[in-house]
Amino acid sequence: MTQSNVPELPARVIDQPLGEILSDRYLSYALSTIMSRSLPDVRDGMKPVHRRLLYAMYQLRLGPQTPPKKSARVVGDVIGKYHPHGDTAVYDAMVRLAQDFAVRYPLVDGQGNFGNIDGDNAAAMRYTEARLTDVALLLLEGIDEDAVDFRATYDGSESEPVVLPGGFPNLLANGSSGIAVGMATNIPPHNVAELCEAMELMLDRDPTVDEIVEIVKGPDFPTGGVLVESKAAIREAYRTGKGSFRMRARWEREDLKQGQYQIVVTEIPYQVQKARLVEKIAELIHARKLPMLDDVRDESAEDVRLVIVPKSRNVEPELLMEALYRNTDLETRFGLNMNVLDNGLVPRVMDIKEVLRCWLDHRQEVLVRRSHHRLQKVLHRLEVLEGYLVVYLNIDEVIRIVREEDDPKTQLMETFGLTDVQAEAVLNMRLRNLRKLEEMELRAEHDKLSKERDGLQKLIGSEALQWKAIRKEVGKLKEMFGPETELGRRRTDIGNAPSLVDIDTLEEAMIEKEPVTIVCSDKGWIKALKGHGFAPNDIKYKEGDNGRFVIEAQTTDKLIVFGTNGRFYTIGCDRLPSGRGFGEPLRLMVELPNDADIATMQVYVPGIRLLVASDDGRGFMVKADDVLAQTKQGKQILNVSGRVEARVCKPVAEADDTVAVIGQNRKLLVFPLDELPEMTRGKGVILQKYKDGGLSDIKTFRGETGLGFKYGSGETTVEDITPWLGKRAGAGRMPPNGFPKNNRFD
Repeated sequence: MTQSNVPELPARVIDQPLGEILSDRYLSYALSTIMSRSLPDVRDGMKPVHRRLLYAMYQLRLGPQTPPKKSARVVGDVIGKYHPHGDTAVYDAMVRLAQDFAVRYPLVDGQGNFGNIDGDNAAAMRYTEARLTDVALLLLEGIDEDAVDFRATYDGSESEPVVLPGGFPNLLANGSSGIAVGMATNIPPHNVAELCEAMELMLDRDPTVDEIVEIVKGPDFPTGGVLVESKAAIREAYRTGKGSFRMRARWEREDLKQGQYQIVVTEIPYQVQKARLVEKIAELIHARKLPMLDDVRDESAEDVRLVIVPKSRNVEPELLMEALYRNTDLETRFGLNMNVLDNGLVPRVMDIKEVLRCWLDHRQEVLVRRSHHRLQKVLHRLEVLEGYLVVYLNIDEVIRIVREEDDPKTQLMETFGLTDVQAEAVLNMRLRNLRKLEEMELRAEHDKLSKERDGLQKLIGSEALQWKAIRKEVGKLKEMFGPETELGRRRTDIGNAPSLVDIDTLEEAMIEKEPVTIVCSDKGWIKALKGHGFAPNDIKYKEGDNGRFVIEAQTTDKLIVFGTNGRFYTIGCDRLPSGRGFGEPLRLMVELPNDADIATMQVYVPGIRLLVASDDGRGFMVKADDVLAQTKQGKQILNVSGRVEARVCKPVAEADDTVAVIGQNRKLLVFPLDELPEMTRGKGVILQKYKDGGLSDIKTFRGETGLGFKYGSGETTVEDITPWLGKRAGAGRMPPNGFPKNNRFD
């Protein structure tokens, strides 16, 4: 076959820019996701999969009073008739509708393992059974009475409801969540009794959103807990349709013997898996991030019972729970985004008043449609009854026409003026119905239906009567789900917004404190012994080495090391080597030059001042917060040069107002503290003048109490310091009798 004989294949060429094609296809996909999968209809609060599930179960006659059927049967019907998607997705949707910890008012009554609050999955659909609940029947009530529109299913073989009649405010009562393309929705469950009360107010007058929020105080989650969001934030969330709600677990203190106690958590926040929560708390305890806790146990049976054991009875339970709230899911936030399909078509964010109004408008439309449907049924029956009554008045003639005439239907219509419907009904009558008693019953039924017809016609023609009927429906719902009923009782308490806890106080309580004794030898070996109160003989040093500094501290403290080079070094006590051996050289932890030594060592105390001085008699005061170093190189504070070395660093008490300085020449000088400047860095000012030697020691004290110093094995105080009182930078005079020969105050 030549090329010219090859037949041309039909082709459909689209001459359109690729960008426009992609935009159109993506828009179609986005709209399909928004309308047919992810966003609920504001009228019945349902997504298509949930609506199809309930309708399929209704078609299977799985009511609350009938035996349940296998879940696989329900899922099969949904997939085969209405929802051409995976069976897992459909089954998961049905499982959630049956979980009383996931749905505030369950729509499916599940038999078997439908999962639990620990996060365990439900059993396979072949093992579980399901049927509808009474709440689900409220949503479906009137669906066979032309209450809503129907549309063809995906294959055209069946029909499905576009929306359910919705005799239950499902959207706000059970909430909804979903993620579409470019938008999402997240609506928490609420208490139906509160919703009904708010709608009654709306039927009486036109309230503001703030007035509605006074009734609908906040979400009502199936797992309970405590809502601790501020009232202003709740009002703003409901007014705008967007916001968040802060949820906390409910707990109580259980007192034990000998003053001990434990905390029992009885309700956890919504959508928190209990098993994962316990694991998280256990992990934090193991990692020592919750040092206040000793243990956590799950003692739950049908009810939630998490036991939290503190390490000490001195720990405040409120502070402990605050730490847990900040680090675990015992406190969560539930976002509010009331993005719904208005009339099943337009996605938009509504406030709470608009959502309730849409449900009421839907119920009015359903009421009118059901009334029209019922009116047609009543009119048809009245027409038939009127035909029957004609028969009873002329029964002999009717029998003759039926027996003798070739076309009895036409003859009946001509003789008695019957309609086609009446004539057909007369011909279909049974002979046993031609008795006198039946005639009386028909007349009674005719009178009853006539009254019903008049009532329906008035209802259809009067909007006021329609809203009166809807108010009666709302009242019945309120009574059915009142606070005195088990299902209607509010589970989530409305608490006050928690007071702010000092972060420093909380962090300090969160850190595990242990007493340690810091030991540094003459040769610069440092270690940390657990505990306090060690005797000198309990501390071991290397051969030829002796103790130089023995300081009691906590593992949370910081150690300040002051070098003879005038630099400050900072070391965390928790980083010091353990006291099992001889420790480690301090020079491995800080970069102390070889030509420098340790002048002093002490525990950092926030907020105090330090007095620093060099051996040439210069010095100043510096804030302790300014000497903290962030690196191993330390921080230069006191400038020294040549043979001059830093010698003294001592804390200044808040009440101290006087300085005492003694030189190597054994001359003592006392002067007011306010003559000493406060600096951040430098050489400082002259404290005392020397002809020979330099500074030996310095001390600050309160002048009224006198100058204290070591005296023999004890201490003594010189109350009258007048002989040594002078100006800063003076020479001073010999100290009092008994002053230590090493020229040191302590």
